[in-house]
Amino acid sequence: MVTSCLVVLVFAAMPLTAAEPIPVSPRERISIDDDWRFTKGDPTNHESFQGLVYDVRRGQTLRRFAAEADGNAAINESVGANESTNPAAVIKQWILPTGNDFIKDPARRFIRPEGNPGDGVVYVQPDFDDSSWQKINLPHDWAIAGPFTSSGGGGMGRLPTAGVGWYRKSLTISPEDSGKSIFLDVDGAMSYATVWLNGQLVGGWPFGYASWRVNLTPFVKFDGQNELVIRLDNPPNSSRWYPGAGIYRNVWLVKTSPVHVGHWGTYLTTPEVSPAAATVNLKVTVDNDSKQNSIVSVATEVFSLDANGEKIGPAVAGVASVSLPIPSQDHAVAEGAATVVHPKLWGPPPTQKPNRYVAITTVRQEGKVVDVYETPFGIRTVKFDPNHGVFVNGEHILLNGVCDHHDLGALGAAFNTRAAQRQLEVLQEMGCNALRTSHNPPAPELLELADQMGFLVMDESFDVWFRRKTPLDFHLIFADWHEQDLRAHVRRDRNHPSVIMWSIGNEVGEQFTFASGAAVAKELVNIVREEDPTRPTTTAMNWAQPTNPFTATVDLIGLNYQGAGIRGVPGKYPAFHEQFPDKMLFGSETASALSSRGEYTFPVTTNNSAAVGPNSGEDQARHQVSAYELYAAAFGTSADKVFAAQENNPYVGGEFVWTGWDYLGEPTPFDSSRSSYSGIIDLAGFKKDRFYLYQAHWRPDFPMAHILPHWTWPERLGQVTPVHVFTSGDEAELFLNGKSLGRKKKGAYEYRLRWDDVVYQPGTLKVVAYKNGQRWATDEVKTAGEPAELKIEPDRSTICADGKDLSFVTVTVTDKKGVKAPRTGNRIHFDITGPGEIVATDNGDPTSFEPFQSHDRNAFNGLCLAIVRGKPGEQGKIKLTAKADGLAAGTVSIRTTLHVD
Repeated sequence: MVTSCLVVLVFAAMPLTAAEPIPVSPRERISIDDDWRFTKGDPTNHESFQGLVYDVRRGQTLRRFAAEADGNAAINESVGANESTNPAAVIKQWILPTGNDFIKDPARRFIRPEGNPGDGVVYVQPDFDDSSWQKINLPHDWAIAGPFTSSGGGGMGRLPTAGVGWYRKSLTISPEDSGKSIFLDVDGAMSYATVWLNGQLVGGWPFGYASWRVNLTPFVKFDGQNELVIRLDNPPNSSRWYPGAGIYRNVWLVKTSPVHVGHWGTYLTTPEVSPAAATVNLKVTVDNDSKQNSIVSVATEVFSLDANGEKIGPAVAGVASVSLPIPSQDHAVAEGAATVVHPKLWGPPPTQKPNRYVAITTVRQEGKVVDVYETPFGIRTVKFDPNHGVFVNGEHILLNGVCDHHDLGALGAAFNTRAAQRQLEVLQEMGCNALRTSHNPPAPELLELADQMGFLVMDESFDVWFRRKTPLDFHLIFADWHEQDLRAHVRRDRNHPSVIMWSIGNEVGEQFTFASGAAVAKELVNIVREEDPTRPTTTAMNWAQPTNPFTATVDLIGLNYQGAGIRGVPGKYPAFHEQFPDKMLFGSETASALSSRGEYTFPVTTNNSAAVGPNSGEDQARHQVSAYELYAAAFGTSADKVFAAQENNPYVGGEFVWTGWDYLGEPTPFDSSRSSYSGIIDLAGFKKDRFYLYQAHWRPDFPMAHILPHWTWPERLGQVTPVHVFTSGDEAELFLNGKSLGRKKKGAYEYRLRWDDVVYQPGTLKVVAYKNGQRWATDEVKTAGEPAELKIEPDRSTICADGKDLSFVTVTVTDKKGVKAPRTGNRIHFDITGPGEIVATDNGDPTSFEPFQSHDRNAFNGLCLAIVRGKPGEQGKIKLTAKADGLAAGTVSIRTTLHVD
């Protein structure tokens, strides 16, 4: 689209009168996730095949850091080149024009060359027979099927993400759509995507975390069947964690009139908010794809939304219709304002509610409705005070946040709304109110969930800039694509009330280059400010010091680990606060504590934080880490130490813990494993003991107490077995078999109660917690007998029969009295009947290389998980049975229905 002309009109709020019904929109946004064909690898057995490499891959040769996370300044700048690719055979110049709409300077935009790369490739041809290919539905992650490998490093999860994947789908487009604009919207594809329609190369996008659009219109056959082909090319050594592989997010076919609201074409802000009224500013970009100049009218109405996102009642505000001229093959922008009286504010629970609205914009041409476009939003104020932290709608809100990667455990990177919702529900139960999308733009639906549930979001763009972290990561394309990727990211996400800040990068190597690195940061900050001047920028810094010019480029100071101190160096919150007294600072990444659920090693450190090692929390024989929750990566600290650092520096705005959930890849400290140890919740979704430490601190008004470890230690009879208690109370008394072991009170900057001299004897441990002298909460653990039965429990007993909704079913190994057997690893087999299927199983063990799709899995410390999905369109009763030799089986029923409330 050319942008030689830009027309800006201003229109004012219209009076509230009886509104007409919202007209039916000619716009169609159709999910095309179902019925694709997939195969891995290029067609090597056809003479017609030619290379379709995006570009020659030249990668920096050495690691960025000598050590993870804190590193040193000795960055090697040498660059190596893989010259096995003929530069003349690359297709980069045909892909770059896809991003032209996100390049501000017209002189820097790209012109598509003549020719049609892929023209001779059989997979691209419309008449190619793909019936032998795998039939799949999107979102799809080809790598999660495995197999796991024990060779090489574990950073990327030991799953086969590298390689080429091809996707094909037939689209029937009616002659009635002739004259419309037809677009393909891809929410995420990993990576180096190239798109063909009917044998013609349309475009593509290399960044695997970007959402993007290609215009199919010039290549559409409006008389029936069209063949859509997408090729992905995942490089090896392209990530520090599991990136997934495939078209792993949703895909849409969008049909509009030639004159329509542009892609992410609305921008809504609420600059003035009071209990009496809120000003809603709205910009609407209208595209004219036709060959004639056009004049349209643009009007907007604002409605309240309920908790499910449905409109409530009549319009609460509106913007009067105005006339907007738009030249052919160009766009124009309308700007206006409306007033919402007595607004219902969006804010984080439990003290606020995430109320939302929707702005419905109607575009008319010659009196005929040509587009209706909906923009959900929230009304709220956010203030970042350098001395007191974050204020949302005038209330001080400490950021009790977590970092999370994008994979969904056993489901891989293939996005699933219910799986993401489950993650957020468990985090919210813990007291979490904020998310950091580490280290990339998230799935759009994750932000929709954050809007609905009231999470505050640090929305992050990049993990690397020009300087690499792995040989073939994003640094290869940063020079060509950072502007397009960043502008697209901000435009896509800037209407979400959950997003409160933009992160332009994580631990980037440019921290070490001082002025030159600061210049890159300043460029990125300026791009963000041009797209959204209402939210502050930050970058997560693990090395840059207060006097480094790099640090001064952003609006908020985000520190990774430096706040609590790295490797014995004292915490640096005070130094940064003194240098930047006008900027709020916060822990953009904290803790990196490590543990395996239900694993405990002895002796237990007497410190409140210790670096994990062979004699410090590690079970080296079994590659597990102690769950006393006192051990951390060498550059990190325990949660206890982080809490103290923040309370000692009350101007700090809060933290984002590394990490909320375990994730695939980065298995510190045991690189031979498949998944991380840093999560507060394990890969299967089972709570580690650390969950209760955070819950005790983040939910001080919630009565709770939690004892660790379990109390089944036959080999430790008569030995000292320390007992720790996490509670939101301020003191507690511990009892062993009814005998008091003493009452203890938390001291200053203490977040757990410790009885480090308890001598093990079987029976019952019970704790009674107190707050302000009053009985507050209790917990107890009992010595388990021999394993006897399987207890089975779904998180939801009714799910939607849409082929996407899920029930997460927990199996617990218990003794005959129902006490959990906490050290069992029984082999469990799952059977299923009825209109459902087992999608995956897991147990949270980071050392397990069992395929996630297996119906047989060992319990890990007494727990196992099965993920059940209903078959699309089939209502009825699913019966899931868990069996293990010598144990009573467990059975549960799950109902599938076409509609779930």
